[in-house]
This record gives sequence, structure tokens and C-alpha cells, in this order.
Amino acid sequence: MEEGKKKGEVYSHSDTSKVNLTDDEWKKILPPEVYNIAREKGTEWAFTGKYWNSNEKGTYYCAACGHPLFVSNAKFESSCGWPSFFEPVAKASVIYAPDNSHGMHRTEVLCGRCRSHLGHVFDDGPPPTGLRYCINSVILDFEQATEADKQYSEKGKEKE
Repeated sequence: MEEGKKKGEVYSHSDTSKVNLTDDEWKKILPPEVYNIAREKGTEWAFTGKYWNSNEKGTYYCAACGHPLFVSNAKFESSCGWPSFFEPVAKASVIYAPDNSHGMHRTEVLCGRCRSHLGHVFDDGPPPTGLRYCINSVILDFEQATEADKQYSEKGKEKE
């Protein structure tokens, strides 16, 4: 979500309580492009989202409710045109639903807190999970890792 936009009272990086708003309530607090992805199960054009080729270190959050979804260490280049991750931050970060729209059999990925549509998951990803979470940039907020976090993760890599 763009900096300075009102995120609503439900937006939080730490509150794990479920969010149950009506579509009318969501429409009042979400920008139209976020509402389209989150509530109408839209998608952005491949290779156009702001995070599809980003390599910055940090955490990706649900743009609708602020729930932590993915960390940059789980992001990889899949050449599909959308940000791709091999695992969520935690098991409860996302939930799954069957999606048989458009004549395809896919698994939809939803935010574990507010049930916003994020994208889809496929079983053609890299180790260790073999999964590819193909997620729309529009539904992601990104918070860059602090310098201390970066130094800590670099020291951890040196020990491996």
C-alpha cells in the first residue's frame, strides 16, 4: 500500500485476531487496486508489480490487514512475473482454498488473518518445500530489514 494512505483500524503487524469485514467496509478502507485483488480475486499483469524482481531484504505483509506473510529469504526468481516465495513466514500466515475458475485446477492462497486473496501456490518451486507461492505485488506491503537485522543475517550466513 502506498505510503501515507489510510490503512484502517484493522491494519496491524502484530494483531493476530481474525478480521471479518463486509465488502462495503473493505471498500471504504482499501485503495481500488488493493480491493480488486483482495476482495474480487483480481490479478495484476505479469512483470508489472513493484516486487516481482525486488531483491531487498525484509518482510512482506498483507496490504489489507498488515499480517506478516513472507520474508525475503524465502523469495526466489521464478520467471513467472510475480513475486515468488517457497514458504510463508508461519503456517498460520496463509490459508488455502480450491480454485477451479478459468477452467484450471489451482490452489488459492489467502491471508490467514483477513482472508484476502493473495495469489496461488504451485508444486513446482525450489527446495526445501518444492512450492511456489505466486503472489500479487499489489496485495503486499514491504518493510525493509533494519541494518542490524541485515548484519545478523550476514553473520549467520558466514557460519554456514
